[in-house]
Amino acid sequence: MDKHLTPRQIVQELDKYIIGQDQAKKMVAIALRNRWRRQAVSDELRAEIMPNNIILIGPTGVGKTEIARRLANLAGAPFVKVEASKFTEVGYVGRDVESMIRDLVELSVQMVRREKAETVQAKAEELAEERIIELLLPRAKRTRATDPPMEESLVEEKYQRTLEKLRKQLHDGLLDTRTVDIEIPSNRFPVMEIFTPQGMEELGVNFQEMFSGMMPKKKKIRKLTIAEAKKYLIQEEAAKLVDMDEVVVEAMDRVENSGIVFIDEIDKIAGPEGQTTGPDVSREGVQRDILPIVEGSNVSTKYGMVKTDHILFIAAGAFHSSKPSDLIPELQGRFPIRVELDSLNEKDFVRILKEPKNALLKQYVALMETEGVTISFDAAAIEEIARLAAQVNESTENIGARRLHTLMSNLLEDIMFNVPDEKMGKVKITKSKVQATLKEIIEDEDLRRYIL
Repeated sequence: MDKHLTPRQIVQELDKYIIGQDQAKKMVAIALRNRWRRQAVSDELRAEIMPNNIILIGPTGVGKTEIARRLANLAGAPFVKVEASKFTEVGYVGRDVESMIRDLVELSVQMVRREKAETVQAKAEELAEERIIELLLPRAKRTRATDPPMEESLVEEKYQRTLEKLRKQLHDGLLDTRTVDIEIPSNRFPVMEIFTPQGMEELGVNFQEMFSGMMPKKKKIRKLTIAEAKKYLIQEEAAKLVDMDEVVVEAMDRVENSGIVFIDEIDKIAGPEGQTTGPDVSREGVQRDILPIVEGSNVSTKYGMVKTDHILFIAAGAFHSSKPSDLIPELQGRFPIRVELDSLNEKDFVRILKEPKNALLKQYVALMETEGVTISFDAAAIEEIARLAAQVNESTENIGARRLHTLMSNLLEDIMFNVPDEKMGKVKITKSKVQATLKEIIEDEDLRRYIL
């Protein structure tokens, strides 16, 4: 994906997966484009340009998380989602607010390592193949110095012929089921439990790596098929070819300049001081912990210090019992852009069922095709599913588009259960079938609350 899309192109890409919410898409598209614009600014001013962090306001199931996740995919940026409410739980050992940045760095390192491994894949496959051939056909011992030179050349020629024959069989997969003995490192290290007030993350030390360097590396022999051995050896050779120092430098740069942190349920830590009830940490205290990270600070990770000044923070919350102005003023100031997402209606549900690239109906059609069953939905059936979803959302808890998942699951329950045993061929879902299957659940309020 081109990382330099225009805002209009970004919205078009988001439209493929998310129905409606045009204002939210527009704002995140501008925020993403601004990341690229900042990189093009002169060095002197670049450091002064701060990201415009966003608060997405709207009920559950309207696409808040999906917008942020798809945005990160478009940008090829490291992305992590955290729930603000987790930081209020007493006894939630090992999670402090800085852990969101450490998770982002770890994810970025894995992302860059994977990309680098793909660039050396061909070379890694070649090296792995040579190692397998060496296991199958160890090079014949050279003839003695007293042997005639002619005999030595014949032995070498015979070896090369056998080698080429073996290589061809390996390429054609004819040897995949044969087994070979592979020497692999044994990852058994002493288990150490260290308790600190801040948890393990605060230590910033990878104890496993430290002890693996101090102790002699133990190896064990495993018997693998050639197909399994090839996969393992390709990974091992790729790891040798990738320069981890380069990976870390690039990963840290990505985090600092294009990282995206999605803070969900931020409304759960909003509210006047003293409002909190139950065994929770102060909501305002959590806000004050999050504040320096959003403002811009240095966070210690096992790969080094990370500056959070230019990380894009997207917060989200339903704000049913609180409002954004209940956040502490300093934190409000760090989220200057606020976008209210629309609740989804019946027409939106029809579009959600049919239009996105990963539409729910397309998913079920693909699932049933694996069993040799062609399932189809007529227009009236789709409209009825959407109508019932909207109806249930109005009469019970409004969970937005997630209601479609519960309805579809109940609608196709019997078909999906019986398919392996019964040869159905083609199945057509009509409006009457939708009504007959879901009628009892929709009409029985107690049952509806339990199932839907």
